[in-house]
Amino acid sequence: MKSQPPRSSPDRRIRLQKAISAAGLMSRRAAEDLIRGERVTIDGRTARLGDRVDPDASVVEVDGSRLPLAPHLVTYLVNKPPGVVSTTSDPHAPRTVVELVPHSPRVWPVGRLDQRSEGLILVSNDGELTNLVTHPRYGISKTYRVLVAGVPGRATVRRLTKGVQLEDGPARALQARLVDRTPREAQLEVVMGEGRNREIRRMMKSLGYPVRRLVRVSIGPIRDVTLRPGRWRKLSNREVAALYRAASRE
Repeated sequence: MKSQPPRSSPDRRIRLQKAISAAGLMSRRAAEDLIRGERVTIDGRTARLGDRVDPDASVVEVDGSRLPLAPHLVTYLVNKPPGVVSTTSDPHAPRTVVELVPHSPRVWPVGRLDQRSEGLILVSNDGELTNLVTHPRYGISKTYRVLVAGVPGRATVRRLTKGVQLEDGPARALQARLVDRTPREAQLEVVMGEGRNREIRRMMKSLGYPVRRLVRVSIGPIRDVTLRPGRWRKLSNREVAALYRAASRE
């Protein structure tokens, strides 16, 4: 999905350093230093002091990483409880994740988290950010805490990173480690680089360790241990910029 910013107007153009500062990303003086150092571009060209931009329409980047300036774009971080579906609407579901956040502006889930799973998910009207977070090529990883029945050994945990053959092709975790165990169950931390349907659940089941609970604890650099289930908060422009930086490193 691509967000639709308002059409550019000369009346909305403001000085570049003011736009960066107004977004809460840095001071105006720091923005001026970056511009002087030729580290800022506007729509692909090197910026100069005195340049003016439309925050709704201009693409401003620092060191190749886009800055979130458009005030009409909003991204929420939601701690999804189990039973809530990650879709805009579902007549068969008790509740959708978009019903947990303000009704205006219209937003959509960024990626998926299956109905039984819980934890962090983004909800946004930013099409560019949605593409960066959901497409595997940009390398925005997601970290999960996974409670499984039984206690997998080291060789089984290594299988997760070496690859597990599923019905729709091989699946592989970027990282996996055992973080806790009891005689009957264990908790793993699993980092994934893609988000196929119920991927971790299917991987663990194929290895003989069905998932009892699955919680997403981070999306790239975004993590919040204080956000309670069913609650949300708006991402700051600094956090959105961090997601853009994480994607631009790949």
